[in-house]
Amino acid sequence: MSAGEAKCHPLVQALIHLAAGAAGGVACVVSGQPFDTIKVKMQTFPTMYRGFFDCSIRTYQQEGLRGLYQGTLPALLANVAENAMLFACYGFCQQLVRQLFGLGSVQELSDLHSALAGSFSSVFSSMVLCPTELVKCRMQALHEMKVTGRAAISCHSSTWAVVKAIFHSKGLLGFFQGLTSTWLREVPGYFFFFGGYEVSRSFFTQAGKVKEDLGPIPLTVSGGGGGACFWLAVYPIDSVKSRIQVLSMAGRQDGFLLSLLHILRTEGFVPLYCGLMPTVIRAVPSNGALFLAYEVTRKRLMELLDRTA
Repeated sequence: MSAGEAKCHPLVQALIHLAAGAAGGVACVVSGQPFDTIKVKMQTFPTMYRGFFDCSIRTYQQEGLRGLYQGTLPALLANVAENAMLFACYGFCQQLVRQLFGLGSVQELSDLHSALAGSFSSVFSSMVLCPTELVKCRMQALHEMKVTGRAAISCHSSTWAVVKAIFHSKGLLGFFQGLTSTWLREVPGYFFFFGGYEVSRSFFTQAGKVKEDLGPIPLTVSGGGGGACFWLAVYPIDSVKSRIQVLSMAGRQDGFLLSLLHILRTEGFVPLYCGLMPTVIRAVPSNGALFLAYEVTRKRLMELLDRTA
């Protein structure tokens, strides 16, 4: 947070972070959606594909380019909603961490403090992420659910058709299937996400300079590093979450712990890391784009606010 931003009213700060986070969410999806689709397919059906390239080629052959971008609309909604809420709450959580550690200002927060603030923020962002990510994951795995006979819904169903199916079978609470798993992934994951980002920014910041002075390349690299840290830390948790959200189309699924134990008992530990490669590959450019769009949008809004003040 810049010194100028710190002087803003808390509500204005939140709105700036909200808008910048939304811009970052759009950039993240646009740059990485096909990789995310492959990730979800491989997580949910680890024995169906031989690897990242096999899954990519077969998806393109069976479903065309549309198959690789299946679930883009809910993915946009998920990422825009999540990142808008995440960064809007981030400022408040920074103030909370500052008070917890008895610091005088937000500028005194260390990289560890920022990581904690990001972790706290994810508790709130998960609430808006879970419903949209549920729809996204189900759309991405429609073909596999149809092929394995676990769902009668058409492979070419629209986002609205998937939404209606969830509402008719479970009601509003049905959109929060996998919420516990989402929290278990997001809370520790965003500690590493923001921690990795801030540590990287500190590394690139020259003596006598501040993080706010960094250019687009260091920001992009730092964002990519934060994204890679996120997925390397919590990928097995995400694999369990994806299975719960997708396979619940065919009936009620056990909770996170029982699902995890079932996978370990019947398949072992390796399937929990199925799809890790496309995820990490995707994380670097998509999260680099996310943070670059966030920082640029935030600075432009602050400049606009300063000119109109």
